[in-house]
Amino acid sequence: MSKTFFGHPRGLATLFFTEMWERLSYYGMRALLVLFMTTPVAEGGLDFSEEKSGAIYGLYTCFVYLLALPGGWIADRLIGARKSIWYGGITIMMGHFVLAIPNNFSFILGLILIVIGTGLLKPNISAIVGDLYSKDEEAKRDAGFYIFYMGINIGAVLGPLICGYFAENVNWHLGFAIAGFGMALGLIQYKMTEKHLGDIGLRPNIEEDKSDFTSTGNSGIAIGMLLFTVLLLGALQYFNVIDLTTATGIAGATIVLIVTVALCYFGYIIIAGGLTKDEKKRVTVCFILIAAAAVFWSSFEQHGSSFNLFARDFTERNIFGWDVPASWFQSINPFFLITLAPVFGALWIRLSARNMNPRTPIKFVLGLIGVGVGFYAMVLAAGIAADGMKAGAYYLFIAYFLHTCAELCISPVGLSTMTKLAPKRFVSQMMGMWFVGTAAGNLVAGLVAGKFNPEDLSQMPDLFMNFVFAGIGTGLLILLLSPLLKKWMGDVN
Repeated sequence: MSKTFFGHPRGLATLFFTEMWERLSYYGMRALLVLFMTTPVAEGGLDFSEEKSGAIYGLYTCFVYLLALPGGWIADRLIGARKSIWYGGITIMMGHFVLAIPNNFSFILGLILIVIGTGLLKPNISAIVGDLYSKDEEAKRDAGFYIFYMGINIGAVLGPLICGYFAENVNWHLGFAIAGFGMALGLIQYKMTEKHLGDIGLRPNIEEDKSDFTSTGNSGIAIGMLLFTVLLLGALQYFNVIDLTTATGIAGATIVLIVTVALCYFGYIIIAGGLTKDEKKRVTVCFILIAAAAVFWSSFEQHGSSFNLFARDFTERNIFGWDVPASWFQSINPFFLITLAPVFGALWIRLSARNMNPRTPIKFVLGLIGVGVGFYAMVLAAGIAADGMKAGAYYLFIAYFLHTCAELCISPVGLSTMTKLAPKRFVSQMMGMWFVGTAAGNLVAGLVAGKFNPEDLSQMPDLFMNFVFAGIGTGLLILLLSPLLKKWMGDVN
């Protein structure tokens, strides 16, 4: 009898530990990024402004999601998922080690390498998890993904704790190097146990669905969209709306690009995608939910930027005479995810058994309002800081707790809903657009975090209050639209 991993295929252990080490390196480095950029040169940092640091952070997290689209294509069409994971992991490892070299060029090059590597690894390792199970093992597949996601969050908890300690107490570049060693351990483990995956992911999937929108000769449309976007960006540069010579200007241009492509994509498939009347309604619901999720992520992703800065500069972190590293606060959200995900999963099942399970729009409402209410805790904390005192760490804990509850109402629910609402021939593309929306939210989060100014404490409560209004306001808007959205969704929950 072959060995199993908690009753699942042994290959799940290979993917579990590979992902755990990759997420340890990713979240470990991400917890340092804004802190390192804003630290004075004399203390080993780059001494970038909050505005520049926020823009770079937003661009980095944005492209991590955007490059998952070509990363999936490369695996499907060229080299297969297994090689994509291997080469992606090597590229990530190189990126962390390059970050450990103390100069500005290596800093930018390291970020680029990590973005490219993550784009190759992240979508394909998840795809292989699904391929471990046969079509009649749907329940077991869902349980397998839950175990896999525990690996993600274990890595996300450990990364900031390990990398953050050495970065803030010894040397910033040592923190980046440790992230690289974490990825190296993941690669060693992957190669040593890869045999348990059998033939899964060895070859590219070159089977094309002839009914798919992407395979019906629409290259002219894509080129037209690209040219239109280039002209639009040129006009914005000409009229001094954006400045493409700065990180902030590039981030703004990227948002214009993402929004333009998303609007053109949805407009085109609704008008000329050969959809039925009901399919058009469901695709419209997808668009609205993706836009709402982008607002959510623009708030939620303050964790790695403005929350990180607030933890460092304005939070009482001294415990029994020892200052807790600011980066350690980045482990709170994944810790809550590990502990709360089973609770929420059981809650939805219990409510469903009683025919009381909220439909997707209402869960989005709960998530958006929850993220807004969580920010009110930060408004109170910022008010204390504005008065010249350190805020208690419990304000951050409250915000992270509410934000984690909100995330569990939106992130897994949204992913599942995209697969149910999208017409079959558009499912992969709609999943891609979900991540495009996530990328846009991350980019906006970085730009807004750039407004965080430690020199002007009076503006901090207003900065965080903007997210209270954005979250609650968008949640109420979805609530008003929910009767129509439920009608257009049909029998999809």
